[in-house]
Amino acid sequence: MAIVFTSPSHLQPSSSSSLSLNFASSSKSLSSAASCSQIVRLCESSIVFRAYAPTCKSVLVNCSGAEAVEDQAKLSTSNRALRRTVGKGSKLIGCGSATPKLSISNEYLSKFVDTSDEWISVRTGIRNRKILSDGETVTDLAVKSSKKALEMANLKAEEIDLVLLCTSTPDDLFGSAAQVQRELGCNRALAFDITAACSGFVLGLVTGGGFENVLVVGADALSRYVDWTDRGTCILFGDGAGAVILQATSDEQDCLLGFDFHSDGNGQRHLHALVRSTDKKPGDEGAVSNGDVFLPSRASVSCIQMNGKEVFRFAVRCVPETIQTALEEAGLHGPDLDWLLLHQANQRILDAVAERLQIPPERVISNLSNYGNTSAASIPLALDEAVRCGKVKPGDVLATAGFGAGLTWGSAIVRWA
Repeated sequence: MAIVFTSPSHLQPSSSSSLSLNFASSSKSLSSAASCSQIVRLCESSIVFRAYAPTCKSVLVNCSGAEAVEDQAKLSTSNRALRRTVGKGSKLIGCGSATPKLSISNEYLSKFVDTSDEWISVRTGIRNRKILSDGETVTDLAVKSSKKALEMANLKAEEIDLVLLCTSTPDDLFGSAAQVQRELGCNRALAFDITAACSGFVLGLVTGGGFENVLVVGADALSRYVDWTDRGTCILFGDGAGAVILQATSDEQDCLLGFDFHSDGNGQRHLHALVRSTDKKPGDEGAVSNGDVFLPSRASVSCIQMNGKEVFRFAVRCVPETIQTALEEAGLHGPDLDWLLLHQANQRILDAVAERLQIPPERVISNLSNYGNTSAASIPLALDEAVRCGKVKPGDVLATAGFGAGLTWGSAIVRWA
């Protein structure tokens, strides 16, 4: 089959130009097309695409399992332009963060699990983590961090057009973004959740195209799903929230310089928290079903299960690759970066990725010693601290990358404005 999108006149290099997606016709075409890493999307009146040199007559998308039909001009990475056209550009104009009041140290954990401060800190770099307590919620943290970001951006809540809550642990099964919108007073904003675990915030950075002012919040409370007797996982996770404000701007001022994302469901077995049915106890068949014994039993979520060695191998292999791809799209190289800001999962991962990319330790932002792995909150939380202490300055270029459950991973090259 063939799918042809004709580009608007202001995007056409010539009157005969078009954007073509050609897939070999087969029973696998649809599933193969769905797995493409380069996607043509419609965004308002503009076509969103990975731009090629102006002399090319079409854009060919190569998909795993589907044979692409050759165009008149054969394309290669050498003649591909290094900028992605995404309609409006966006700039980062504010940030904020919030964490729970209760701090749990390694020493405290050692009282009820076989571990020690030295064992944890040497293997992970973590010494403390913040945990929800006294009725605190993910929504509370998201709202607090958002208010700080709005204040820095000098925006009122009613000026926000879109609220993205990146979380795997909402307070409501149906999502908590609308509650964040309500509490902030973003009365005219669309709000919805993004669930991509530790990659969620980076995905949120590229989701708000077409909106003027976008609030992107990363907030998680994985402590709710941790087995506190399992020293392989309980030592890692903490709770927190971080937020940024993205504002639409001209292409010349665009601060999203390049990005790259991937998913692989085959890796789910290495990191998951599965929903399972709770077995009914004898004699209580009608207790929660109004007498109808054919209704399914209640569901419960298992504690986090992780194969640490495999997740580590995945991260140190895939994260440098996705950052390199995003850098190529931005037309930059490792030495052009001012900061490397990775998901704060494990200090060994941060060190290994920096070494692979030849980025010196002093240009790696790390705060996981104080907070542990806060999932989708970790990147914006670390960014907010680095901005407010003066480490990250206007104009600085950062490589950000998230990676985790799904498995999902990706990167974005951004300039702090």
